[in-house]
Amino acid sequence: MTEVGPEPSPAAVAPIRVLIADDQLMVREGFSVLLGAMPDIEVVGEARNGTEAVSGAAELRPDVVLMDIRMPGGNGLEATRRIAGERQPDEAYPKVLILTTFDLDEYVYEALRAGASGFLLKDASARQLADAVRIVAAGEALLAPTVTRRLLAEFSRLGAPRAPRKDRIEALTERETEVLSLIAQGLSNGEIAQQLVVSEATVKTHVSRVLVKLGLRDRTQAAVFAYEVGLVIPGGRSGG
Repeated sequence: MTEVGPEPSPAAVAPIRVLIADDQLMVREGFSVLLGAMPDIEVVGEARNGTEAVSGAAELRPDVVLMDIRMPGGNGLEATRRIAGERQPDEAYPKVLILTTFDLDEYVYEALRAGASGFLLKDASARQLADAVRIVAAGEALLAPTVTRRLLAEFSRLGAPRAPRKDRIEALTERETEVLSLIAQGLSNGEIAQQLVVSEATVKTHVSRVLVKLGLRDRTQAAVFAYEVGLVIPGGRSGG
């Protein structure tokens, strides 16, 4: 899980715009109060179901959508697919942070496959919630160790890598392949820079090139890709 520093001051960054999607009014209001108290986060809207989440994301253009999984009128997984799928080339699009009480393998895997940038349980603290929003808004993948273990177990259960997708790795340089492997192991740009003994700016350049060459949306999708093609195998080791 990406480490976070002190909360930024209001003057340091523009407010992170957040849309909260949950079918329970009490949950929406609670999250709205918690996040609204943060100087760098602004709650711009609420949605009662997946359909409203999709329309709200299109209308309000939030930076982050907090998405419950189980909702009437279109569940969170389908809403996440639609929000991620409506992204236009070279256009900023909302990052989706899945919030749920259901700590199950199938939801972790399917949420990330659907295009979510992170996965957080509803029993997280106010500070963990705010930090998660900041991490996802910054383009980092929110893969806590417990979630990563479940994701690895799911890929292990699914069996062999998909050969057609594995061929796409050949477009990457040796260093880009190494960076992709470290992304899949949950390392932040700063941690990758430290491990490879390069600057964080250099790592960001490598990450951008990996995403472009592989036609991927973000680093979370890159992590899923790396597991699917066998670049990283359960246990966090690099595959052959």
